[in-house]
Amino acid sequence: MKKLFVTKPLPGKVMERLKDSFDITVNEENRHLSREEIIEGVKGKDGLVSLLTDPIDSTIMDAEPNLKIIANYAVGFNNIDLKAATDRNILVTNTPGVLDETTADLAFTLLCAAARRIHEGEKFLRSGSWDGWGPLQFLGQDIHKRTLGIVGLGRIGKEVARRGNKGFCMPILYADPRKNEEFERMTGAKHVDIRELFMKADFVSLHCPLNDKTHHLVNRELIDLMKPTAILINTARGPVVDEKALVQALREKKIFAAALDVFEHEPKISEELLALDNAIMVPHIGSASIDTRTRMGDLVIQNLEYAFRGERPPFLVNKEAWKSQE
Repeated sequence: MKKLFVTKPLPGKVMERLKDSFDITVNEENRHLSREEIIEGVKGKDGLVSLLTDPIDSTIMDAEPNLKIIANYAVGFNNIDLKAATDRNILVTNTPGVLDETTADLAFTLLCAAARRIHEGEKFLRSGSWDGWGPLQFLGQDIHKRTLGIVGLGRIGKEVARRGNKGFCMPILYADPRKNEEFERMTGAKHVDIRELFMKADFVSLHCPLNDKTHHLVNRELIDLMKPTAILINTARGPVVDEKALVQALREKKIFAAALDVFEHEPKISEELLALDNAIMVPHIGSASIDTRTRMGDLVIQNLEYAFRGERPPFLVNKEAWKSQE
């Protein structure tokens, strides 16, 4: 049986399948491992099952010269030095497709919660301060028929747009390197540049990948273009947003609210952000449903099985590494 190191326990059914098919060593403490601990863990292993929170660099890869695959339990893979893996002919895989709808559900949940100030209202109610209905209590923003801006029209972005368009009659603007005419025919969406989107949208939902071009894509300049009633939603990656610029805008009420599932320096959250009532925050739970997290594990196993059979994994990220093995 091929030997694996798993950096954190995965959902129960996934762990059962892994144990049935592989000789696994797992971090049973369910905590984030240090770089040194991952280095020790990967020694003598054929594969590594990593999480988005595990920075996997060349030193970790060099700890085991026979490492064949890094199976990332995530869609994103910016935690892995892809060039280093490719240079060493190590396959890197991910788990796309299965979490699109679940993450879109959360993005729209955050949108609604921020617009209607749900977290503030619940906090107020639980404090025992509520003395009855009042016409000025927790006035929020309407959602129906307001303009939804999508930054990054990938699978998740499309699902969020579909929810807004079909469920809430929202006009859709989208900013993406590619124009999608079929999507426009289906939804009436309009392809615009990102500045126009930030100026016109009532809700801006981020769904772009994190890379050199998108790091701090949402900066002070773009935030300053937003309406004072607008809301920013981020379920993509934290560093897409310049968090200091966002904190300033929220503090000065330049925008109505922000709803965040991801953070620039997670798991560390800035004290300034935590102090703001007009920021709703959840701990990176975009894909956190039992069914979806199990399906993600199924894809991890599928990628591993293909790789160890000498076949190209179905969700291979660094295709150059496979070409070098052919």
